[in-house]
Amino acid sequence: MLNRYSLWKNLLIASVVAMGFYYAAPNIYAPDPALQIGGSSGSQGVDDVVLARASSALNDAGIGHFGQEIQQSGKTGLIRLEGRDQQLRAQATLQRALGDGYIVALNLAPTTPDWLVRGAAQPMKLGLDLSGGVHFKLEVDVDAATARKLEQYENGIKRRLREERIRGRVALEGTRVGITFRSVEDRERARSEIRDLYPELLLDRVDETGPQLFAEVTDTTIAETVEYAVAQNLTTLRNRVNELGVSEPLVQRQGTNRIVVELPGIQDTAEAKRILGKVANLEFRLVAETNAPLSERQKFEYRGETRQGMTEWLERDIIITGERVSNAAASFDQNGQPNVQITLDGEGGMLMSRATRANVKRRMGVLFIERKYRTQYDVDENGETVITREPYDEKRVLTAPVIQSALGAQFQITGLDSPGESSELALMLRAGALAAPISFVEERTVGPSLGAENIELGVKSLQLGLALVVLFMIVYYRVFGVIAVVALTANLILLVAVMSLLGATLTLPGIAGIVLTVGMAVDANVLIFARIREELAAGTSNQLAIHSGFERAVTTILDANITTLIVAVILYAVGTGPIKGFAVTLSVGIITSMFTAIMGTRALVNLVYGGRRVQSLSIGHVTAKPTLKTEGASA
Repeated sequence: MLNRYSLWKNLLIASVVAMGFYYAAPNIYAPDPALQIGGSSGSQGVDDVVLARASSALNDAGIGHFGQEIQQSGKTGLIRLEGRDQQLRAQATLQRALGDGYIVALNLAPTTPDWLVRGAAQPMKLGLDLSGGVHFKLEVDVDAATARKLEQYENGIKRRLREERIRGRVALEGTRVGITFRSVEDRERARSEIRDLYPELLLDRVDETGPQLFAEVTDTTIAETVEYAVAQNLTTLRNRVNELGVSEPLVQRQGTNRIVVELPGIQDTAEAKRILGKVANLEFRLVAETNAPLSERQKFEYRGETRQGMTEWLERDIIITGERVSNAAASFDQNGQPNVQITLDGEGGMLMSRATRANVKRRMGVLFIERKYRTQYDVDENGETVITREPYDEKRVLTAPVIQSALGAQFQITGLDSPGESSELALMLRAGALAAPISFVEERTVGPSLGAENIELGVKSLQLGLALVVLFMIVYYRVFGVIAVVALTANLILLVAVMSLLGATLTLPGIAGIVLTVGMAVDANVLIFARIREELAAGTSNQLAIHSGFERAVTTILDANITTLIVAVILYAVGTGPIKGFAVTLSVGIITSMFTAIMGTRALVNLVYGGRRVQSLSIGHVTAKPTLKTEGASA
C-alpha cells in the first residue's frame, strides 16, 4: 500500500526523536554562577572546614551564596552565588580569606536535574563568546628568564674550568660573568675554553687588580633569550591545555611577553588555573660530601608532611633538569607507593648515565622547584585596598635515594606523598617545563556582558529566521507547511542533542551554522513539495503524487547535502577556533536535516494522508498543465 511506513520504521523515528528530546533537555537549565576552591598543590584538598571559612567570609562581605559542596573526593569545593555580578568581588574576598595556599577560580555550575545526569545527558558547551568558559591573560617574567640564562652561563663556566683544572673565582656581576685568576696563563687558557664553549659572549681582559676576565652577555643574546622563553612557554601552555582535554581552546601570544589562554566550556577552572600557572621543574643533583666546602653545596628542606623539618645538603652542580624529560607517567611501585616513571631525551640519558656511573653507592637528590607568591594587602591614602604579589621560588627535596647502578634514559622517582602529587608532577614534566615564570594578570568569564549580548542576538536571529520560515511554509504550503515546521522543530532538537552528546562547543559562528541549517532543512522540504505539485499538475492521483514526489526528490536532496557536507569536513580539517565550531554545527545540521526531511517528513505525511482515499491535498495552489490538442487535416 502506498504511503504507509512499517511499524519498525515509525518506532525508529519516534525513538530517535524521543532520545533527541531527552539529550537536548539539559540545555534549558541555565547554570549558576559559582566559585571553585582548590589547593595550590595536587596533594592539598578542600574539606568542610575550608568551605565553612569561605562561607563565613562571604557572609561578612554581604555576598549571597548557597549550595556549598565538595567535589572530586575532596580535591575541590564549589560555592554557588546568587548573582553573576558578584563573582569577581566574591573571588577577591575568598582569596584574601583563604590565603595563598588555595586557588579561587570563577566557574559556572550546572543545574541539570539528576534524572538527566543519570542518563549521561549534559548541556551543550558554550564557547567563550557565548559564556561558559574562562579567559586568562598571563605575563611571562622576562627578568627571571634573563637571570636564569646568566646563571646557566655562570655554572657552565665553572664546570668547564673545573674540568680543565683551571683555578679561578667565578662571580656573576650584572649581565656579565667575572673571573679572577692567579696567573695570566690561567686567564688565557680560560679565555680559549670559554670562547669555545660560549662563542656568543663578549670576552674582555682586565689587569687592574690581577688577571681578570669578563664574559658579557650581549643585548642580542638577551633578546633571543626573552624570545625563546616566551615561545617555549607558549608551547608548554598549549601542551598543558591539551592535557586538560578542553575542546577548541585558544592559546596565543599577545604583545612582547603576554599570553592569552581561552578555555571554552571548562568546568574545573580552579584545576585549570593551577595547572596553567604552575611553574615547576626538577633538578637532579648529587648529595654533597660531608667535608665539601660551603661554596660547592646548598642546604634544602624536604617536601611533604611526612619529612617536614628534615634537610639535605646537595651539590651546586646540576646533572640534568626537567627540560631533559621527554615523557613522564604516574604509577605505583611494588609496595603500592606513588611514583613517576621518567623517560629522558638522548642528551639527558647520556648525562645521567655519565654522572651515575661515576658515583655508584652515592646518593642523588631530586630537587623540586616551584614558583609561589606571597600576597600582601595594603591600604593607600585614599582608603583603597592595594594588592601586591611577591614571587619567590620554593626549592625542596623530593627524595635522595642511593645510586645502586648506572642509570640510563629511563628510571623512576619515588618518595611522593600522594597519587595526586605524582599525577601533577607527571603532567608538569610531560607537558614541558616553563622556560620562565608566569603570573596571572587577568581572569574573567565573558558571560555578564558580551557573552549575554551575543547569546541574545544569536537567539533573536534564530527566532527571526525561524519565524519567517514558519510563516512562509504555512501560508504557501498549508498542511504540508505545518508538517515541514514540525519536522524542522524536530531537526533543531536533534541538532542540539547530538552536539550535547558529542561534547561540541557552540560558538557565535555555530549559531550562524544553525540558522543556515534551518534554511537547508526547509529547502529539502520545498524540493519534495515542489515534486508533489508537479505530479498533481500532471494529473497523477494524490497517493501516487506523494509517493513519486518523495522518491524523485531524495536523490536531489542527497546530492546537495553531501556536497555541502564535504565542504564542512574540509573546513573542520583546515580551520581553527570559530571556523571549526561553524563546521561542526553545519555538519551535524546537515545529517539531522536529511533524516528529518527524508524520513521524518515522510512519516508525518503518511500519518496524515497515507493508507486512505484522499480527495485533495492541502499543499497550496496547484496549476494544472494545459493539454496539447492537435487539429487533424481533412483528406
